[in-house]
Amino acid sequence: MNTKLDEQYYRKLEELQQLDFGLVELTLYLDTHPNDMQALQQFNQLAQQRQQCAYQFEMQYGPLLQFGHSFSKYPWQWIETPWPWQV
Repeated sequence: MNTKLDEQYYRKLEELQQLDFGLVELTLYLDTHPNDMQALQQFNQLAQQRQQCAYQFEMQYGPLLQFGHSFSKYPWQWIETPWPWQV
């Protein structure tokens, strides 16, 4: 069974990628500037936004991550393609 791919699917996936990019960049910055409170606040804000975005995506389209990082509805959703990394 194929996941219904629509414009919103790609939009949400792109939003997740943008949030992930911001989190990686802030992580690298905070590794060298651990006392920058503004950067830390921005990191925490993006992490919260990413968590909410991922939850909404998974409720609508299925799990993003394997190995217990994401829940699955019934029936087991990992047999449905494409997976997020395939699009």
